[in-house]
Order: sequence, then structure tokens, then C-alpha cells
Amino acid sequence: MKLLAFGKIAEIIGKQDIEIENFPNTDILVGYLQQQYPALKDLKFSIAIDKKQVNGNVSITTGAEVALLPPFSGG
Repeated sequence: MKLLAFGKIAEIIGKQDIEIENFPNTDILVGYLQQQYPALKDLKFSIAIDKKQVNGNVSITTGAEVALLPPFSGG
């Protein structure tokens, strides 16, 4: 799966996009990312799957594009 990271998240991961193994759902993906990049544990972020923002634990289809989005601000 393709993982896109933006803002502070990309700084923590060290890249804006990476290829990672497929994960069945967002909870497992977040757990993996927090294990690999402990600084993510203290950071709030949203997840988008194939350009649609999701909430809660959502299934991820094989080959999906997943984006990690920092909090938005502005007007």
C-alpha cells in the first residue's frame, strides 16, 4: 500500500510517501506506525483512504492509498 504523510507526520517519518505492507484496518496500521515511529503516539492526525477521510477503525483494501493528515487550521 502507498502511505502519504503530510506536515509534522512527514517530518517524523522522514518521507512524504512510502510503500508499506498491506494492513487490514486503520487500527492495526496506526499501531504499526506508532511502534515504528514512537513520536506519532503524541500527535493527533486524521486518516484518508483513497482520498476520502475516515473516522474510527475502517477496513483498508489491498493496494489502497492511505494518507496521514495533520490537524487542519485556518479559515
